[in-house]
Amino acid sequence: MSSDRKLDGKLDGKNVLVLTTNYGTEQDELRKPVDALRENGAQVTVAAQKDAPVRTLVGDRDPGAVVQPDTTLARATADGFDAVIVPGGTLNADRLRTDDEARRLVSAFAEAGKPVASICHGPWLLVDSGLVRDRELTSYPSLRPDLENAGGTWLDREVVVDSSAGHPLITSRRPADLDAFAAAIVDVLDGGGKPA
Repeated sequence: MSSDRKLDGKLDGKNVLVLTTNYGTEQDELRKPVDALRENGAQVTVAAQKDAPVRTLVGDRDPGAVVQPDTTLARATADGFDAVIVPGGTLNADRLRTDDEARRLVSAFAEAGKPVASICHGPWLLVDSGLVRDRELTSYPSLRPDLENAGGTWLDREVVVDSSAGHPLITSRRPADLDAFAAAIVDVLDGGGKPA
């Protein structure tokens, strides 16, 4: 994104990592949070499974934008980053949840007390990484049984921020909630990402 779109530098110096597969990520769930963060001055790095273009989808079926990743999941670490974002897209989320590198990364952010944000089907990765138990969160409604079976409390809200377990967990339901999701990530990072 060009620097002329930068609206507010309140996140200057913040670095955010986004995890994705190379096919099936919901276009807006990848692009809108990235755009909002960059507009607020944050640096954003997209890490994909392979060093190849990310082919997004719209509504899990129509071709979306192609995004060039900056690195791979295997090369990425939590070091030097202030937060991690896991976008949805059913295909993307189903592949990420079984990816050892993706699980390693979200776990490393959580263990370091850094914010973990996920939207729509993305919380599947949180389930498989053991980050749901005793947390309040939301997701696409069809994931509710998975999150509750993993010990979480599912709430039907556009965004839920739970800072009860040592690191902020930011979750959202669907693309229609993206403005609230992006705003919550910006707010948590602007506050230093400290648990409430």
